[in-house]
Amino acid sequence: MIILFSVAIAPGLALFSYFYLRNQFSSEPSRKLFHTFIYGAILTFPILFIQHVFEVENIFQSMFFRNVLFTSSLEEFFKWLILVTIIYQHIDFDDPYDGILYGVSLSLGFATVENILYLFTFGLDTAFLRALLPVSSHAIFGVVMGYYIGRAKFALKRSSRQLLFVALLAPLGLHMMYNGILIIENISLYIMIPFMLFLWWLCLTKVKKAHLMTLQYLNKSI
Repeated sequence: MIILFSVAIAPGLALFSYFYLRNQFSSEPSRKLFHTFIYGAILTFPILFIQHVFEVENIFQSMFFRNVLFTSSLEEFFKWLILVTIIYQHIDFDDPYDGILYGVSLSLGFATVENILYLFTFGLDTAFLRALLPVSSHAIFGVVMGYYIGRAKFALKRSSRQLLFVALLAPLGLHMMYNGILIIENISLYIMIPFMLFLWWLCLTKVKKAHLMTLQYLNKSI
């Protein structure tokens, strides 16, 4: 059980460490990041409950509506809601790159608990594939959401509302494409590999842009 638990949490911790260590400007309070991770972890249970209820009631008979539209929208909306209502105005959110840290922390909290539940149900055989796909994709969606929330936080008021809207729509669109590829029979893996490469390219591009924005912001503050 300890080995299974360690394998389940390892991808999330590794990915979070990577994005945390990319922060070149200030040391974000570990307590606040841990709290954000816990928010994401707790969020897993109501989302899974809602999904279970909808599945039992057979509300969506189409796999496309259930997995692509409903599941993606539910997960990304609640992650976005927590970032906007709890994290956005916090005093420790003091530079644009912090948006990425908080977005990744929240998403990986959700992905880690989901991964633990999945591996305890289906065993270690799927651990490697889940680390490459669901866990890393959630991290990337968190980066994209956090990037636009970081921009919104330090933008002009009239621009910030638009950017907050994009912070929901951008990861939602990517999540829908990801889930859409998964339901394609026989060839999903051949499409998923280049799509994941694209996601990582997009992710690293957003990280680089967030670093530049943070550098510009700090220079203006001096």
